[in-house]
Amino acid sequence: MGLLAGIFLCGIVNAQELGGMQWFNEPAKWKIEDHKLSLEVTPKSDYWRATGYGFVVDDGPFYYTTRGGEFEVQVKITGNFKTRYDHMGLMLRIDEKHWIKSGMEFVDGKYNFSTVITNDFSNWNVIVLPGKPEFLWVKAIRKKDYVEVYYSPDGKNFILSNMAYFPEQKPAMVGMMAASPDGDGFNAVFEDFKIFHQPDTRRLEWLKQNKE
Repeated sequence: MGLLAGIFLCGIVNAQELGGMQWFNEPAKWKIEDHKLSLEVTPKSDYWRATGYGFVVDDGPFYYTTRGGEFEVQVKITGNFKTRYDHMGLMLRIDEKHWIKSGMEFVDGKYNFSTVITNDFSNWNVIVLPGKPEFLWVKAIRKKDYVEVYYSPDGKNFILSNMAYFPEQKPAMVGMMAASPDGDGFNAVFEDFKIFHQPDTRRLEWLKQNKE
């Protein structure tokens, strides 16, 4: 698929630039249309390291760009979840032992905002969402040595769910991931994917103390 035309404005990556990103574990079927990424999630795929289950898997579809420093990223997600543990959302990844994934997950008949934080070993937490959300916005902000994770039902009012350690001063793969650990896959749609550059916090603190 050819690159889509893009517009760079104020350090933001808009949906128009989706065609210039890269796949890690490219799924068999996917497309970019009307500034949306749609894919058929690979069956029996996931990201997990050891905790509780004793296995390591690193094979879910992940469409990403690479960013250094501090940034804010957000996306709107819609999925026709079918099977336990079907999930989709944002992923921030340094390597196979250091990553965060966060988004909507279908568990035991309920829809949850789910986050897995991995530093050698995976840690998982869920927040039960009311009803059956048609879609959800997910946002992550990387600062210093941590990431803040948020979710929103309307794309305007965001709720903080996690503040997690994330190694600083290392480039991170940032993008959209989905997985179907127990199932045969599902259709996932990502839209309004944006990345906002953030000035380095420690640099700003230094500037305040060293004004001319």
